[in-house]
Amino acid sequence: MDLIIIVLAISIITSSLAVALILRISNEYNWFDRICKRKIHSENIPRLAGIGFALAFFVVALVVRLFFTYAEFNILDLSHFFALLVILIFGIVDDFRPLKPLLKLSAQIVAALIVIVSGHTFGQITYIDAWIFPEPVWFVLTLVWIVGITNAINLIDGIDGLAGSVSGLIALFLGLIFFNYGNDFLIVLYCVAFAGVIVGFLFFNAPLPKAKIFMGDCGSQFFGFFLALLPLFNSQNGPATLPMLYVIALLLIPIFDTIAAIWRRIRDSHGVFTPDKSHTHHKLMNLGLSVRGVVLVLGGLQIILGVLVFVSIRLDGLLSLYVLGFAYLLIMVFFTTLHYRNRRLRKKLNVIPPSPPPPPPPPPTSVLA
Repeated sequence: MDLIIIVLAISIITSSLAVALILRISNEYNWFDRICKRKIHSENIPRLAGIGFALAFFVVALVVRLFFTYAEFNILDLSHFFALLVILIFGIVDDFRPLKPLLKLSAQIVAALIVIVSGHTFGQITYIDAWIFPEPVWFVLTLVWIVGITNAINLIDGIDGLAGSVSGLIALFLGLIFFNYGNDFLIVLYCVAFAGVIVGFLFFNAPLPKAKIFMGDCGSQFFGFFLALLPLFNSQNGPATLPMLYVIALLLIPIFDTIAAIWRRIRDSHGVFTPDKSHTHHKLMNLGLSVRGVVLVLGGLQIILGVLVFVSIRLDGLLSLYVLGFAYLLIMVFFTTLHYRNRRLRKKLNVIPPSPPPPPPPPPTSVLA
């Protein structure tokens, strides 16, 4: 436990210093996230904090491996490092000069394939081996998982502190799950380090009262890609991988938000990559919540999800699936309720006012006049 606290503290301090440096450089060179009608913020805010906390994480990961552990297993072996580097570099380029969606998607697929070829894929749907798929199917499912989560975290990065808070909580619960299963302690330390660099970033990004710097696409894609990788790493003592349905449950908030966005854009005959202002955080703000309120609501919901997934993993057999099913049901009810409340609100705001009554008829004219 002492080692976990030390790693957490080092991660927070290193990330805070790195993000503060990027903030100063961004202000000096006018590297801003410019305001536009799609943005919620009302002034130009520095960006590229992702460079700071990504580099901080690499530094802490190296320190953890060299000085705190002697395990042969390395979550950041050469292939994973290059995969993360591909995501980070393309994200930085996209922050300066927006890339075409297909080019960004191609880079994500290449990075995902680097991980898959190195041997990290899903191997179970649940702990009850009811579904057995051939290896190529697992390759495809894992590819969809990595690319999907990378973009899902990117899509919820719409208000101060949201993507960071949700990602940090997911990392902490993954660390708790790994620790509970007796997984290689190095994996647990990386989960803690990842959560720590997020906390260091949130010192500058939390809506208290407002963000001083944004993570940029490089940061949100780095968050999403690494969260997608964590459940895939093999363990020396626990299961080969975390089962897919349990991992999906832990990330249901960004997943449902992404599915809703894709469906909404197809339904409205818009491009799948066309941005809009109808994401989950937008809908909550439409109902009157402040930015801070949205972060608290979705952060609280993420904690409930994490607890349900953790409990379901500790249980056996059908009881485990019942608790897991409740987690899915909870999110479905939340998103369905949110959708229909926003729909009713839009109808209320778009009510056509009644037509004014017709003018009274003129008084009858006397034929004798």
